Amino acid sequence: MSRRPRFTSCGRSRHTQRLQKILEDANLKLTETIADIHGLTGRAIIEAIVAGETDPARLASLTRGRIKASPAQLVDALHGRITAHHRFMLKLHLDQIAAIETALTTLEQQLAAALAPFRAACDLLKTMPGISDTVAAVILAEVGDAIAPFPTAAHLVSWAGLAPRLDESAGKRRSTRTQPGAPWLKTTLVQAAWAAARKKDSYFHAQYLRLKSRRGPKKAILAVAASMLTAVYHMLRDGVEFHDLGVDYFAHHDKHQITKRLLRRLRDLGVEVEVKSIAA
Repeated sequence: MSRRPRFTSCGRSRHTQRLQKILEDANLKLTETIADIHGLTGRAIIEAIVAGETDPARLASLTRGRIKASPAQLVDALHGRITAHHRFMLKLHLDQIAAIETALTTLEQQLAAALAPFRAACDLLKTMPGISDTVAAVILAEVGDAIAPFPTAAHLVSWAGLAPRLDESAGKRRSTRTQPGAPWLKTTLVQAAWAAARKKDSYFHAQYLRLKSRRGPKKAILAVAASMLTAVYHMLRDGVEFHDLGVDYFAHHDKHQITKRLLRRLRDLGVEVEVKSIAA
């Protein structure tokens, strides 16, 4: 899986932060010299410390691969005051991280087995930018691969809580905040939308930039998530792969509206122009 379940990531992060605090309390600057203390070098050094090793040179010799610090800097960073309590706490959190990783592996195996009957639909969804194995699994778990209960894509988008609320009074719109919907699906799609919007030369990237300038990044990313779910509906209903409309879609689709807006802007500036269409 390319993305891990949220609860395991949070649990692992908490124990990692506590490992870092224990190392700092022991005056070991390991986090300043090694990018990832869970990497081969970080794990080897921490496990050696837990086993009773205190010599900085010997600890530094456990380096595996390339690190951002020089050997001299690493030796200097490993001069500390390590106590039995530090070793006990380091081992405690290492064991907790190992238990989380074991549970995560088991969970991913179970998820893979449960997804086996839906593998074709999962592979289909992954043709869309921003959708990984985990995102596809959440979508299929929430809406299924047949989407029969939803007559149209708009029904699905509304059920997920990604459709803006129509709150008007006397012709004046008071609120466009989205309604509560399926929390797991909505949250997952928003995360996927951020990934999809970062892909250059794509429809979702163009849509995000177009709306961000007028409505802000949060509303823009919700609109991208709604577009992704609309595409998911048609992909699952028709059994087709994702087709990107392209970065120039809005320029061609909104040509008439763009022309009217620019002409209105020119009139506001006191300029009158005559418009003629150029033959293709």
